[in-house]
Amino acid sequence: MTRTALVTGGSRGIGAAIAKRLKDDGYNVAATYAGNDDAAAAFTAETGIKTYKWNVADYDESAAGLAKVEAEVGPIDVVVANAGITRDAPFHKMTPQQWHEVIDTNLTGVFNTVHPIWNGMRERKFGRVIVISSINGQKGQFAQVNYAATKAGDLGIVKSLAQEGARAGITANAICPGYIATEMVMAVPEKVRESIIGQIPAGRLGEPEEIARCVAFLASDDAGFINGSTISANGGQFFV
Repeated sequence: MTRTALVTGGSRGIGAAIAKRLKDDGYNVAATYAGNDDAAAAFTAETGIKTYKWNVADYDESAAGLAKVEAEVGPIDVVVANAGITRDAPFHKMTPQQWHEVIDTNLTGVFNTVHPIWNGMRERKFGRVIVISSINGQKGQFAQVNYAATKAGDLGIVKSLAQEGARAGITANAICPGYIATEMVMAVPEKVRESIIGQIPAGRLGEPEEIARCVAFLASDDAGFINGSTISANGGQFFV
């Protein structure tokens, strides 16, 4: 039986690499996006992967979107909570709006993505919950109090879900990417990028496909006994 996988924020960057890899591995894949209609249309045209537009920060929107995916693609067996935003500012300049926007998307958005499909996974006695956290949720980062808080919180979510879902055949794990060669990172000034690379023992940025390979493993039957864990994919930049 072919399993269904959903990737939030799956039409660009790391999310797109994950969605493509899961499709290559034989999953029925759906991807969500928040606002870039042109990028989503281009992604679907290139890959054949259906895209669905909703705001993961809104529970009702998420529940309705997830129900549509399950009706059109199939019951969701693998969910990759990848959608995230940044609103960077030093803490003394951070506004309540910057705080809440990031919390609502990166942390509450994981709840909104997993909660509506959790009971279905429990009933079917199988599920894979994979949350894309960040190296900055492990070590913190200047001007990212909001972002680091959400990504650290994501690790708490998977550790708790792992304990609740284990007897129902559900695993929950996290991946903490380091600095990856996405559009966002490649758009920073070259000197800043060189400074970042200088902190990475591997001497390079990671590739989105390297994160996708981690997801593919955690989604597979081979990872059935791995639960509540965090994979740090950062080129040796930070150890827990």
